Amino acid sequence: SRDLECGNRYCSSVCCMSATKEAVVAREHEPDVDCHIYFMDIRAFGKEFDRYYERAKDEYEVDYRRCRISSVEEIRGRDDLLVRYETESGELKEEIYPLVVLSTGLVPPAGIRKIGETLGLEVNEHGFLKTDHFFREKTGKEGIYACGALSEPKDIPTTVTESSAAAAFASGMLAEVRGSLIEEKVFPQERDVSEEEPRIGVFVCHCGINIASVVNVEEVVRRIRDLPDVVYAERNLYTCSQDTQATIKEKIAEHRLNRVVISSCTPRTHEPLFQDTIREAGLNPFLLEFVNIREHCSWVHQTQKEEATQKAVELVEMAVAKARLLRPLHRSSSPVIKKGLVIGGGISGITASLSLAQQGFEVYLVEREGELGGNLKDLHYTLEGDDPQKLLKESIEALENHPKIHIYKNSQIREIGGYLGNYETTIETANPKSQIPNPKSQPPDPGGPITQIEHGAIIIATGAKELETQEYLYGQDVRVITQRELERRIVHHDLLAVGMEEMGPAETGKKKSKKRKSQPKSIVMIQCVGSRNEERPYCSRVCCSEAIKNAIKIKELNPGTDVFILYRDIRTYGFKEVYYEKARELGVLFIRYDLEEKPEVRVEEDGLIVLVTDPVLGARIALDPDLLVLSVGIVPNKNEELAKLLKVPLTQDGFFLEAHAKLRPLDFSTDGVYLCGLAHSPKFTNECISQANGAAGRAATLLAKDTVQGKGRTVEVKERICAGCGLCVTICPYEAREIDEEKGIARIIEVLCQGCGTCVMYCPNKATIQSGFGTKELLSAVDALV
Repeated sequence: SRDLECGNRYCSSVCCMSATKEAVVAREHEPDVDCHIYFMDIRAFGKEFDRYYERAKDEYEVDYRRCRISSVEEIRGRDDLLVRYETESGELKEEIYPLVVLSTGLVPPAGIRKIGETLGLEVNEHGFLKTDHFFREKTGKEGIYACGALSEPKDIPTTVTESSAAAAFASGMLAEVRGSLIEEKVFPQERDVSEEEPRIGVFVCHCGINIASVVNVEEVVRRIRDLPDVVYAERNLYTCSQDTQATIKEKIAEHRLNRVVISSCTPRTHEPLFQDTIREAGLNPFLLEFVNIREHCSWVHQTQKEEATQKAVELVEMAVAKARLLRPLHRSSSPVIKKGLVIGGGISGITASLSLAQQGFEVYLVEREGELGGNLKDLHYTLEGDDPQKLLKESIEALENHPKIHIYKNSQIREIGGYLGNYETTIETANPKSQIPNPKSQPPDPGGPITQIEHGAIIIATGAKELETQEYLYGQDVRVITQRELERRIVHHDLLAVGMEEMGPAETGKKKSKKRKSQPKSIVMIQCVGSRNEERPYCSRVCCSEAIKNAIKIKELNPGTDVFILYRDIRTYGFKEVYYEKARELGVLFIRYDLEEKPEVRVEEDGLIVLVTDPVLGARIALDPDLLVLSVGIVPNKNEELAKLLKVPLTQDGFFLEAHAKLRPLDFSTDGVYLCGLAHSPKFTNECISQANGAAGRAATLLAKDTVQGKGRTVEVKERICAGCGLCVTICPYEAREIDEEKGIARIIEVLCQGCGTCVMYCPNKATIQSGFGTKELLSAVDALV
């Protein structure tokens, strides 16, 4: 990667964080090992990536060395390798290692050109599949969509996002025939085990080094094999593999098992798989008990192997005891309102609304401002040369003319009630008369200050904003501007748009002069303003590329202008690396600085002076620009109120927190609510669009259903002894309880209830009992007591 000699000019995007992860894992498994990472720029541009990188340095003592490796050689007569490298200051050094790990680049699959020729698709200059810049899943041929690293190197969350987006495009094409070829999966007749004594089978997963490097799996199996009611126990290399799934079904039949305990990793990702497995063997899916000995044992007790093994044994023993009480359960269901609510009218909200509507669903779009477009209104060109304003205009026209989309401008969400598939939302419109009715849409259109709508899914696309900074004399001297302001001036061909009469406080008392229309002779850009610091320890992702984009524009308009970019790491990942190279070829000068020695800005004799320490020269240098441009960070909007209304979490930085960074990047842990765009984290326009289409695809998986099923494991309210105190409603973590006003007692919303048992523990009258664990017997006992 980033190698002109081999022709791979692009960055492979994932290598820096992959190396960091492997170094951290190596330190966790072998605390005495020294890990050195040699790098050019650390590209920790993803959500929470920079925090992980800093953690690797501080907590795990991974040694990062910015340099060039000149050679790796074998040492004659030894099993060691000699690494020669040149430091940033030009010093030549050597280091001896027993192991060298190469972060090799990602290249396109060997058969991509043939696939392209067969399907009539193009490949780009790097050999990857060519796709549309803004709609990265579109290949240029209707009906054929792409996702993942086929079109450009990218990480797992982006790949998963694009997969959902590509599915959304396909769903839009097939909306009219949705479900016409669906065949419902047929399970065998469920075996009645109500009269049988418990016969428990236990399957303990080895899981490679994930579990077995810490937990003695064989010892666990040996010690639980003789527990009462355990008639079969075995160790599996990978319990989730297809072969082991078949084995579990065979053992259920062979030993007449009527309860199953799986001891492996997280039930969040794997419990549904094993529930289907035992269902295919004729057992009720809730006759399964799941034990997590990966996160709860091997991962958290890596240096305490004996104790971790003992803990695993005790967890499995408890699971076996619990399995004896398991009873068959059946899921309840509730209807789905086939409409979606999109909160936010920037490009993410617009795209999500259009995608949902194209998939055949009615959509309500709520925007707090009086104008649609969000941050895209201030973006005039991209690094690749595309026109965002044309995209925005076409998108808004399509939105306003779509018969299934209702737009609420100048509006706020005031209340959200209901649950998965059945929400009721109250919208308050500040100025209903300012609304322009959609002539093609059906009621309800905004017609008053308060509107109530019903819908089945929610997509959050509330965006983010540019940081309001006071660093480097911004707001005090008009020669200090942001990249956004610079872009606006470039578009209007007037970089020095402000004259001395409009100078700030720093120039008070100066003689007024006419506005200057000449081009600046020197421009300095400072990166990471307000990002990657103690207050905001995250990368704003777009700043490096935005600076390079504007620097290239300036050089193309006036090659004589000196442009300096002061940076900490240049994070032009993927194909953006090509433009970093282009900027250097055009004469843009890059000077690196460290956080401990940030640039200093002064005003001296009517001129700006920027002082920065150049690590290559090893000296402090002074620059006197006509214009100082700050690459300020992206900060979240005030999301707290909306997060409370939706009962969804925020990150410590104030962005919305997804259910799982890799597996569910568009979902919340609260089912029925989805996420996209800058509300998730800083990102580029095309990444926002992919997330918006992906979120619409995820929402469509819910809205396409006629009903939604509950989790099965719920709780039961003993109406005779419930006092209706409401404590269980207050403490339920899944918002699955409410007060039945007619009866004056608590009621379970079964489709939301996860059966966690929190309400059972805290019910003062013991009126709530977990279902599925000998409930009938417990209820009979309560009746007798009453």
